[in-house]
Amino acid sequence: MELELSAEDLAFRDEVRAFLAARLTPELAQAGRRMTSVFCDKIHSLAWQRILHAQGWAAPSWPEEYGGPGWTEMQRHVFAAECARAGAPGLAPMGLRMVAPAIMAFGAPAQKAHYLPRILSGEDYWCQGYSEPGAGSDLAALSLRAERDGDDYVLTGSKIWTTHAHWANRMFCLVRTATQGRPQAGITFLLIDMDNPRINIKPIVTLAGEHEVNQVFFDEARTPVVDRLGEENQGWAVAKHLLTFERGGGYAPGLEAALERLRTSAGLEAGDETERLLDDPHHRRRLAEAQIATLAIDISERRVLSALAAGGGPGPASSLLKLQGSEALQRLDELATDTLGPYVAPHQPQARAAGSNLSPIGPEHGLTTMARYLNNRAASIYGGSSEIQRDIIARQILGL
Repeated sequence: MELELSAEDLAFRDEVRAFLAARLTPELAQAGRRMTSVFCDKIHSLAWQRILHAQGWAAPSWPEEYGGPGWTEMQRHVFAAECARAGAPGLAPMGLRMVAPAIMAFGAPAQKAHYLPRILSGEDYWCQGYSEPGAGSDLAALSLRAERDGDDYVLTGSKIWTTHAHWANRMFCLVRTATQGRPQAGITFLLIDMDNPRINIKPIVTLAGEHEVNQVFFDEARTPVVDRLGEENQGWAVAKHLLTFERGGGYAPGLEAALERLRTSAGLEAGDETERLLDDPHHRRRLAEAQIATLAIDISERRVLSALAAGGGPGPASSLLKLQGSEALQRLDELATDTLGPYVAPHQPQARAAGSNLSPIGPEHGLTTMARYLNNRAASIYGGSSEIQRDIIARQILGL
């Protein structure tokens, strides 16, 4: 495994930096800086996706046959790192990074031809229908019922914590089509059109005061059987394939960007006994510990990149990275709140909205700190809780 960039990768990095300098507009850069979770507002996410799509860079991990750039694993890593360093807004992952690989792996030719170009262009904006009020980490307990009626399934039940359902026109969804045998054996994977009068979306406002997630209700909503991905009652295999991509690597670039924000903030804030908090020995130790943890995650991700480049898969390492990455992110958020002191307290969602001209209470660099802290408390829950990841690591890596 090579840790240093090759001459070709260094040249590619310079190409990406030049592109970002030329095409990342001040408005989009501000939207990126003011993101408070892994999701950017749809308007800015799609604006940046259109720019990347015109360059052929919207889907770094896609094969060339489906419109991807044909990059190596290291080039994808470099691209993600440079976008994080530049503060580019994130692209919505539900379509490009999650359902698209599942469609490539399990979709019929007609499904691939229809959905993949629309995902790449941003014409279709997706949400994920997995969690339910009684089925979160224990996803196999889901109960949203789908009864076959001719060429349709009739859906009754609800999904919860559905990010951006209020903006999405499509949902990939796990439904219950059989109740006999093991719970996993009766699950089917559907691609659902959200423009349906029998689908109702109710907002859930988060602790940060933001409307990002929702509860979605299905009241005998019909969806065509032709929009099933894979075979009936075989949706668990599709879901497991997709979760590998949701839990996979990619934490290190974001953690490194967060560390840089922390260093900048500590250089501007006063310490109790030093002119700058950055010069306080205790604070410097905490920054060093965070940097060591980030470096360890970065090396682990590069090991996965090497395995992928050799034709392998991430395997249980995806659970290890999900666990370490999400908990490292939360530790950085805690350090950020400590750095700001009393200025972390004001609740000012209007001031942090992209394009807002309201002056923040306290320093500009602390505007999103508390919202990030609150939103990222869920990072160790979504995509499989830390407890679930530890169980996978114990069984598949440690053999317990």
